[in-house]
Amino acid sequence: MTTKPKARKFRIKRAAPAATPQGTDTAKPKAASATSSDVPPVAGEAQENASQAAQRTQATTPSPASAPPRSTPSPAPRSGEVASADEVSGEQDIDAIRREGLTGRQLRMARRVAQKHGLAPTSDFDAVRLLRDQGIDPFQRSNMLELVVPQDQKSTGTALSKNRIQLPQTIPTGGRNVPSTDVKPMERRMREISDIQRDITKRRRRKMALLAVRLAFFVGLPTVMGGYYFYKIATPMYATDSQFLIIQNEGTGGLGPLGGLLPTQFANSADSIATQSYLQSKDAMLRLDRDVGFMKHFSNPEIDPIQRMNPDASNEEAYKFYKDNVKIGYDPTEGMIRMEVIAADPEVATDFSQHLLDYAEERVNALSQQKREDGMRDAREAYEQTVAKRREAQEALIKLQVENGVDPQAVIASIRGQITNYETLLLEKELELAALLDNPRPNRAKVDGAQGDVRRLSAQLDKLNDRMNSATEGTNSLAQQAVSLQLAQADLAAADAALQASLTQMEQARTEASRQVRYLTVAVRPVASQSATYPRKFENTILTFLIFAGIYLMLSLTSSILKEQVTK
Repeated sequence: MTTKPKARKFRIKRAAPAATPQGTDTAKPKAASATSSDVPPVAGEAQENASQAAQRTQATTPSPASAPPRSTPSPAPRSGEVASADEVSGEQDIDAIRREGLTGRQLRMARRVAQKHGLAPTSDFDAVRLLRDQGIDPFQRSNMLELVVPQDQKSTGTALSKNRIQLPQTIPTGGRNVPSTDVKPMERRMREISDIQRDITKRRRRKMALLAVRLAFFVGLPTVMGGYYFYKIATPMYATDSQFLIIQNEGTGGLGPLGGLLPTQFANSADSIATQSYLQSKDAMLRLDRDVGFMKHFSNPEIDPIQRMNPDASNEEAYKFYKDNVKIGYDPTEGMIRMEVIAADPEVATDFSQHLLDYAEERVNALSQQKREDGMRDAREAYEQTVAKRREAQEALIKLQVENGVDPQAVIASIRGQITNYETLLLEKELELAALLDNPRPNRAKVDGAQGDVRRLSAQLDKLNDRMNSATEGTNSLAQQAVSLQLAQADLAAADAALQASLTQMEQARTEASRQVRYLTVAVRPVASQSATYPRKFENTILTFLIFAGIYLMLSLTSSILKEQVTK
């Protein structure tokens, strides 16, 4: 940025003549003082004061014709470069602005505002001067509340004039003095703000109109089409509800004539889940189609195209329709199985439900059939093995008895009895002998007789002991024979007990096989419906609206995120 060279300023004052009238002498200093008065702070005021001072000077200065002749010659003119009045007033305005003590931020703001309005200042102070000449205050801030004013204040401008200083505007000189076509800056600004507001309103209306069109096309139209289908086109469907449960018998057949009348309880969850899986299987669908024509019913041309099955549909396609129209649920807390069958005719729906209940009952009976057969087979095999073991034990006992010929235990008991008797007699004879020997002069014959009895009893007792030892020792002794015989008798007793238990078990298995263990109890019988259950018109219409609104919202969010990522 370059600045213009500044010339030195000179003020030329005329010296007062020596013989000047009093009125003239007083008028000239006044004119001079008027021309050299203080410079106002702004350019418009300076021009106004300068023009007023010039008029006063012309009014007080006498004309050349009426002025008296001067007696003394005028002084010689001075030489030097003289600045113009505009330059002098501009420098004085800049000096006055410097004395205002503006901050650097205010000066930079003034420079930016001057560049925004297309001015070319030579310095920051010159930017303040030029803006003030244009009637713009660079230091006044406007907020959005000041942009919108009442209509009466727009025309008069009284409210704005109270809040901000309105500087005078420059009037171009030269040419014809015609009214200016320029409007006031405030009016021009208000007009621009109103144009911006109208443009923002127009864009908002256009965006809202586009949003309404998109919502009507992507959400409203599908909702209307769905509601029209549910209310006008969809074939009414009738649902038949039924509930049943599976119970099992707790009693056993071997506890007496009242064994089968013992209390029952609910079957375990495995039986209920197996029954539910069977009713929802393709096997049940094919069986239902063979019995009552499931596929033929849903292929009826009177059903609407969306709910109608293709007459040439495969088993897989028919199975999809079966799962949609036969709904089965199991409640593990109550043990209840709930079934809902849907058809275009209430009587057909009831017929389907009744056949499915019969299939479930057959399946429940078949669940324990294999178990009953296996139990009966195992019981029969166990009974046959027990009978064979008892026969072997009985044969072994009889064989031992034949080989021994006598009862070893009886022989041993007899020998033990004899030994006990001889020991008693021997003790008596020893006491008798001791009594005879205690006599100082015993009878020799009695002593000899007593000693002979003792000797004979001892010899007999020794023989009996030897026989007893020979009966209890050795592999073929009587004791060994007695042990073998006792073991054989114990085996026979165990075989008898096992045979009895096996016989009881076989009787129980035969009883279990001959009666039903699990029962299917129908709690709620299927009853034909008098009014259509499906489709639920209002609920399905609202659901259609929510689905398409969610799809539109997800697509809008996705597109917005993609646009934001692309523009980064």
